[in-house]
Amino acid sequence: MPSGNRLLGLRRAHLLLFSLALALLQLLAGCASNREDLDLARGGAGVVYERARKALDNQDYENAIRLYEALVARYPFGAEARQARLDLIYAYYKGRESESALDQADTFMRENPTHPWLDYAWYVKGLVDFERSANFLERWLDVDLDARPPQTAQRAFNSFRKVVEDFPKSEYAHDSRRRMIHLRNRLADYDLHVAQYYVKRGAWVAAARRAKEIIEQYDGAPAVRESLAILIQSYEQLGMKELAAQAREIYAANYGGTADKVVPVNKPWWRIWG
Repeated sequence: MPSGNRLLGLRRAHLLLFSLALALLQLLAGCASNREDLDLARGGAGVVYERARKALDNQDYENAIRLYEALVARYPFGAEARQARLDLIYAYYKGRESESALDQADTFMRENPTHPWLDYAWYVKGLVDFERSANFLERWLDVDLDARPPQTAQRAFNSFRKVVEDFPKSEYAHDSRRRMIHLRNRLADYDLHVAQYYVKRGAWVAAARRAKEIIEQYDGAPAVRESLAILIQSYEQLGMKELAAQAREIYAANYGGTADKVVPVNKPWWRIWG
């Protein structure tokens, strides 16, 4: 029977062999990866770029990404590499690699602050967040998006606004403006949902504050009308008669008639009668 020292020595030897084997596998994998990158980058920057562009045009986004990445890694300082970095934003976006697309856009804009296609980078960045606002399954299941925080809608709105304000003559400005209107309404609807929540619970100060923010920030959104009605209702409940009268005049001037109490107030849970 082996002694305790001998068993310990055998275990150490096995651990050392395992570590060496693991290191060898990692080295072989790295060599294989390097060989693959070299194979992808063969023929020069121009040839690789044309292959990548062809894959992109053919909607073979996975292969396009691999070629663009190999081009940037093998020929990082050429004109083709700069164009490849721009094309990668779109390739990642179409390949549904959202985080990579956003990272690539941010990197490109940081490294090329005067590039003539900077508007394109901002536009595609906006598209990535715009399409993450609600996925296909949520639309198919008819999920109430107004009740869900618009986690990426604001970022998309800001990206499109950058295109519209900084590049007004851009070919992407018109579509960016159209998408901004949709996002404005989406953001306003969510804030309106929050204001309605406060009204139902009789939190009049919070309801008035949120309704006022909607009116000021999302001018033209359909949610403004109901927000103005909530503002009137909140001021009345708070005893702010003058402010309520002013809000009522604004409502009448814009929509005609008088504003109804658009949200019923829930009875407090502790009140079991009356």
